[in-house]
Amino acid sequence: MATYCEVTGRKPGFGKAVSHSHRRTNRRFDPNLQSKRFYLASENRWIRLTVSTRGIKTIDVQGIEAVVARIRATDPDARRRLGAGRGVG
Repeated sequence: MATYCEVTGRKPGFGKAVSHSHRRTNRRFDPNLQSKRFYLASENRWIRLTVSTRGIKTIDVQGIEAVVARIRATDPDARRRLGAGRGVG
C-alpha cells in the first residue's frame, strides 16, 4: 500500500521517541491510511484509492466525482492509474 494519501497528500512525519532516560531514537508518524473502494456513477465502475481518514471525510463532503476530477487534473501518475475519465455514457 502507498504511504501517502491520494486525496490530501498526507505523508509520514518524522521525529524522535524519547525514553524515560531521555535517550532519543528516530521514529515515524504514519498517517491513518485505508484502502477503500468508491463507485464512480458517471463511469459506471469502481475505483480503489488509498486515503487517510481525513481524505474519506473530504470525499464525503465534496463528493467522489469532484475529488477524482481534482486528482486527475493535478497528478499525472493518478491520471494513468485512474484513467482519463470517460464521461457519461
